[in-house]
Amino acid sequence: MTLQDIEIKYKFQFPNLYKQLDIDGMLNVGEYGPKWYAEVYPTLKENPTLLLHSYDFELLNLKSVDEEIGDLTDPDDYRQIDKKFNFIPFAKSGGGDHYCFFLNEENEGNVPVVYVWHDANEVSYLAKNLSDFIFRMLLTDMSNQDIYNEIPDEEFRNDIEAVFKSHKKYLTEQQNNILEDILKLEIFDYEIVLGRQKQAARGLLTDVELKKLLNEIIPFEKMDQSFEYSN
Repeated sequence: MTLQDIEIKYKFQFPNLYKQLDIDGMLNVGEYGPKWYAEVYPTLKENPTLLLHSYDFELLNLKSVDEEIGDLTDPDDYRQIDKKFNFIPFAKSGGGDHYCFFLNEENEGNVPVVYVWHDANEVSYLAKNLSDFIFRMLLTDMSNQDIYNEIPDEEFRNDIEAVFKSHKKYLTEQQNNILEDILKLEIFDYEIVLGRQKQAARGLLTDVELKKLLNEIIPFEKMDQSFEYSN
């Protein structure tokens, strides 16, 4: 199965950057299974594929992309996605939600990246194109160290630096400069305020700084807005 096979089968075109990622081997995540983490992951760790270390992001191989498109467009699928929406999944969350290209709103080569929830009739806008989405994910990863699984500081920093190194060519000069500057910072603890509650967090920047940078560097009027995908 190739990108061209999928494009011909479903009559659409992937974003150019996604095609370049394929050419560069950045989508070669292998076959998931019981032995993937022990046998495949170590071969990818030093030169990470697309967002390999990002939280709750599982890149789909091309075979799975084909299968997931089939599921989302199946009239008998439990989500009953309206036929007018053209979502092309390229990754999933651990819970079964999809990261998708939203072809309906392609604008001058910019294809928005959206998050299609599996257990709610909702689609959330993440970024106006794939490059901005990659920047958003890297910036978010820098803000959120996995403290629940007690990921050591050294591993946290090494993973981020490895991903940044393999992804630099897909980002703008401004985006790269910002990420480079953040990587020079010390890791620190902070609190996220959620309503009347506070949640412990750790990283290279706070959630407030993260949101400010996203709005400044990759402005998108629909970012984090949502709409329903089914009637």
